[in-house]
Amino acid sequence: MAKRSSKASAPTKPSARLNHHQRLAWLRLIRSENVGPATFRALVNEFGGAEAAIAALPLLSRRGGRSDIRLCTEAEAEAELEAAESLGASLVAIGEPGYPPALAQVDSPPPLLYAKGRLELADIPIVAIVGARNGSAVGQKFTRQIATDLALEGFVIASGLARGIDTAAHLAALEHGTIAVLAGGIDIVYPPENDDLQRAIGERGLLISERSPGFAPRGKDFPRRNRLISGISLGVVVVEAAERSGSLITARLAGEQGREVFAVPGSPLDPRSAGTNNLLKQGAGLVTCARDILEVLAPIL
Repeated sequence: MAKRSSKASAPTKPSARLNHHQRLAWLRLIRSENVGPATFRALVNEFGGAEAAIAALPLLSRRGGRSDIRLCTEAEAEAELEAAESLGASLVAIGEPGYPPALAQVDSPPPLLYAKGRLELADIPIVAIVGARNGSAVGQKFTRQIATDLALEGFVIASGLARGIDTAAHLAALEHGTIAVLAGGIDIVYPPENDDLQRAIGERGLLISERSPGFAPRGKDFPRRNRLISGISLGVVVVEAAERSGSLITARLAGEQGREVFAVPGSPLDPRSAGTNNLLKQGAGLVTCARDILEVLAPIL
């Protein structure tokens, strides 16, 4: 389904590992008012660094017709870093070890990510498996099967730690390598019943989030998380999705990012298969076993 897009222009990257002072400046800039990934990149490129960009923001704001702009203070950034460190999480900058290379190539990648667990998993080829929160028993069984088979072939399995299909994918790949992308802070468990699973992934897999510790996810944060799920992956497999499923957002974003999109067919009588069957009509790769995915991804590796 995916038409592999031309490689995005190189994002802003540190020339080497950031030192503490530089990391603090990057964090202050991305946490300042009205600064998202695209603005962060533009400011750093314009002023030569995050610290200079922070110094320039008040003047830029006044030129834009605003009297003030809220800047993240050094004390606030230090407190956030200390909170992350107390949780065993690292703040990883784009281009550093632990930052997924595929994510660095999407349009406006997050300059910083919190990561907890086995950072080396970010450098291994990743396949995302997503699907219905109310996934059927058959759908969850099939998810476990392809997640295990792909993991045994050397892929890391990514998902969003949601109920149903996501949970099945993580559990199947936990002993081999799985990445959970969180919509909230790295310490916020959602859904609550996945507390033990999130803890296990933080120890044996990898948790990543672009949100600060303690941040409780809102509805609008889940599409943002979905963009990261597809962005870190070579391909996205959708197992069961209703017509308005959030998994279809992940599939759409994957196509926009030039990722391969796969779908598992289902009964026309099951509403949980309406979205995946529509994806197949639109050209998604049909999946009946892991080999269907491997054959498509092999030329990309």
